[in-house]
Formats: sequence, structure tokens, C-alpha cells
Amino acid sequence: GKKEGTVTAGNASGLNDAAAALVLMERQAAEDQGLKPMARLLGYSFAGVEPKYMGIGPVPAIRQLLENANLSVTDIDIWEINEAFAAQALAVAGDLEIPVDKLNPNGSGIALGHPIGATGAILAVKALHELKRIQGRYAVVSLCIGGGQGIAALFERY
Repeated sequence: GKKEGTVTAGNASGLNDAAAALVLMERQAAEDQGLKPMARLLGYSFAGVEPKYMGIGPVPAIRQLLENANLSVTDIDIWEINEAFAAQALAVAGDLEIPVDKLNPNGSGIALGHPIGATGAILAVKALHELKRIQGRYAVVSLCIGGGQGIAALFERY
């Protein structure tokens, strides 16, 4: 990348209107209602970095998440890393050495939009459907949050 580059409409996500919902419940409660769970939330992690490095917050969150789960980057089948900006998403993927073929395989914020408040649920749903399609086991979903924060979640397909 270009050290003194700039963020433009061509390399940043659009802000779109959207709504999203997820249903989380104990597996037994789902089964009692005749529902088949898609996946299990194995864990989540939050982290923060200096605000001037906003966008890179998912890196320490993901590292902590993987450490807590005793997994490595290579164990993950699908990565849904939000794309607030191309540079931000590339920095997260580069720092973690995420394989390109496992990263945002069906597009993310730049191609599809970044509806504030719905992105996490949208990325989780995309990850779960892609895990099912490829018969994968693990997916990580992460978001950068203003002020240098990052959040990550780990899902395992049933």
C-alpha cells in the first residue's frame, strides 16, 4: 500500500440502511422448540488500541479470541472482517496473515455496504451460511469500532 495514501469513496464502504437480527439461545431450548441450530458461539473478545490506529482494533481482539479457544489462524475456515475502509481491512488481514481465499469470500462492506448497527449481525449470518456451503467448521467475525476498539466472535458450525 501507499504510505501517504488517502481514503476515498472508491476504497471505503458506503453507509447503507439495513436491519438484521440473530436468534441466540441455548441448544436445548432450540431443540425443545423443534429448531435446528446452525452454529455455536464459542467465544468473543474485545480489545482496544490507541485511537489514532482506529481500524486495527480487531487484531488484538482476534489474537485473544484464538488464544482463548486454543486455535490458530490456520484452523479458521471463514473470516468475515468488516471493511470500513480497504486499508483497515487489509491491515487486519495482513497483521494476522489471514489466507486470502478464506477472507470475506462473498464481499463485504466496500462491495455490499456497511450499515452501522447491523454489520455484525450481517457478517455473522454470512459466515454461518458460508460455513454450511463449504462444510467448514470455524468462522471468525470481527469489527473495528470507533476510537480504536475491536471485537471478534468465533462460531462453530453444527
